[in-house]
Amino acid sequence: MRRVALITGGGRGIGRATARLAAQAGYDVCIAYRRDHLAAQSSLDACLAQGAVGTLFQANVSDPVQVDALFAHCAATLGAPTLLVNNAGVIGGATRLVNLAPETLQATFATNVFGSIYCSQAAVRCMSTEFGGRGGVIINLSSVAAVQGSPGEYVHYAATKGAIETLTIGLAKEVGPQGIRVNAVRAGTTLTDIHAHAGNPDRPGMVARNAPLRRAATPEDIAEAILWLASDKASFATGAILPVTGGL
Repeated sequence: MRRVALITGGGRGIGRATARLAAQAGYDVCIAYRRDHLAAQSSLDACLAQGAVGTLFQANVSDPVQVDALFAHCAATLGAPTLLVNNAGVIGGATRLVNLAPETLQATFATNVFGSIYCSQAAVRCMSTEFGGRGGVIINLSSVAAVQGSPGEYVHYAATKGAIETLTIGLAKEVGPQGIRVNAVRAGTTLTDIHAHAGNPDRPGMVARNAPLRRAATPEDIAEAILWLASDKASFATGAILPVTGGL
C-alpha cells in the first residue's frame, strides 16, 4: 500500500518543497492550500513529474469543518494519510506587542495553533491503531522564534511556535502507543515570500548576516529535515524538536 502525505500550505515555499521531496520519496501527495490555486497547481505538477499520484484541496485549516472535509477528500482520492505535515502558517505582520491588534492575534493563533491541532486531531483518527489505522507520522513546523521570542517584531508569532513545540511533545507521548510518531522542525529564517507578505521583505537578509552560516535557509533545507523525520531512518524519534536554523 502506498504512503500518502497530506501537506498544509503546500502551494508555496517550505510546503511546496516538502511536497516535491515527498513525491520523490514515493509518497502520493494531497496538497492543501487556502487561496492561491495556481501556486498549488504548480506544486502538484512538480509532484506528478516525480511519478506521484496527487490531489489538491482548498481549505482554511482554522475551520474544523473544512479540515474534516480536507481529510475526507484525501482518504477518498488517495487513501488515508500516513504523513501529515502541519506547514500552514502566518506571521501576522511585524509589530511591537503593545500595538498588536486583537484581530491579528486571533488570526495568527487560529491558523498556526488551532489549525495544527484540528489537523492533528483528524490525522490521529486516520492513523491511530486505536481507531483501526496503521500508524503514521505528524510533523509540525516550528520556528527559531519559539526560543528567541522575536522582540519588537513577532512576539505573537513566536508565542504560536512555542505552543507548537509543546503540542509536539505532549501529542507524541499521547499517541506513541497508537503507532504515531510526532516531531517538529524548528526552522530558521527561510527564503520564502512569507516575510514580504507580512510587510518585512528584507528580514531574511538581515537575519542571514547574523547567522553563523551567514545565509538564510532554502525551503529545501527545511523540507529535507521534514522528510528525514518522516522516514524510517528516524523511527525512534518522537517528541523531538529538530533545529534547522543555520546555528542561530
